[in-house]
Amino acid sequence: MLERLFAIKAQGSSVSTEILAGLTTFLTMAYIIIVNPAILAEAGMDHGAVFAATCLAAAAGSLLMGVLANYPIALAPGMGLNAYFTYTVVLGLGHSWQVALGAVFVSGLLFLALALSPARDAIIDAIPHSLKLAISAGIGLFLGIIALKNAGFVVAHPSTLVTLGDLHQPSVLLSIAGFLIMVALDARKVPGAILIGILGTAAAGMAMGVSPFGGIVAPPPSIDPTFLAMDIRGALDLGLVAIIFAFLFVVVFDNAGTLVGLAHRSGLLDAKGKLPRTGRVLIADALAATGGAALGTSSTTSFIESAAGIKAGGRTGLTAVTVAGLFLLALFFSPLAASVPPYATAPALLFVACVMTGSLSGIDWDDVTEAVPATITALAMPLTFSIADGITFGLISYTAIKFLSGRGREIGIAVWVLAAAALAKHAFVG
Repeated sequence: MLERLFAIKAQGSSVSTEILAGLTTFLTMAYIIIVNPAILAEAGMDHGAVFAATCLAAAAGSLLMGVLANYPIALAPGMGLNAYFTYTVVLGLGHSWQVALGAVFVSGLLFLALALSPARDAIIDAIPHSLKLAISAGIGLFLGIIALKNAGFVVAHPSTLVTLGDLHQPSVLLSIAGFLIMVALDARKVPGAILIGILGTAAAGMAMGVSPFGGIVAPPPSIDPTFLAMDIRGALDLGLVAIIFAFLFVVVFDNAGTLVGLAHRSGLLDAKGKLPRTGRVLIADALAATGGAALGTSSTTSFIESAAGIKAGGRTGLTAVTVAGLFLLALFFSPLAASVPPYATAPALLFVACVMTGSLSGIDWDDVTEAVPATITALAMPLTFSIADGITFGLISYTAIKFLSGRGREIGIAVWVLAAAALAKHAFVG
């Protein structure tokens, strides 16, 4: 049954590899079940309900991606989108969290309409090949700065933005040791090197008293305070139109960038550099975004941390389905999931970052009209802390440079449209 559903052998994988990859992906993204409720609680939402909504939205989205599209990509409420929800829409503009949820729900419906339209394939296929490579590398750099931050290797600085952290901290030393061991195990072709590194680092930290062991089980909290609580009528107010399209724009480009980057890294793009089954992928993403709002969380999106599972061998939807099952289990084992600290998953993210950045080698560096937009795309992602911004700046610079260089014929119609939309977004939305 699994072979018929996921074509595991055809992808050169096995059931055990896919399950191991799913577990690896889950461990690298499980932080979302802690971080997301904390952020949305600042908007006035019930912490326990958001925890439950986060687990359920991640499980449903990952299941949809695995079964409907057969990709090893997991979904969960997106970082950045939850911050925009809380700090901009609710705390900044003064809207209620119910209205903000309504805006997320409406943007999800618009995304679904787009995914069902004939234009759906153009969303991803329109991205030039050099930008696809840059997106993959940019996601790697983005993972890298997240990893270094989570490890405590870099910290904020008022003058230089970031600076070297305290290397005498046990958690930092544990992350460094975990990273070196992880790379060494991978070089020796040890199966599950990433997972071994994560669990070994976490276990060492607990043994040293650096991080606590949070327990095993706890009853799932009620989802009632946020379930179907979105205010759709309030969200359709004229003043909320820009916010709805901001959610839509970010979730579309976050998904597009993440999907292209991960598909390139896992070898899932076809001979023409296009993503197969684009329609199913985007439909799964759109349904997850809409369903997440109904459950009571900000936009659900494809997670770049899926790269860890892909590096561990995940090639089919069984990886994503495994992640879905683990998120459901997390409802009952939340103390155990929370026991894996950020400094233990940071080595995995940094290792994957090193691998993904290698896609820059495929760019034609002798052609500045290709190389410069690619560089801007890759650099903008970590420096703006946004995959979407990296893509939009890449599209804008690619279109402008090609046109001003007298090579406007190389720009497809869809790229013109996407670049114009990106420019309008930054001009009128921010």
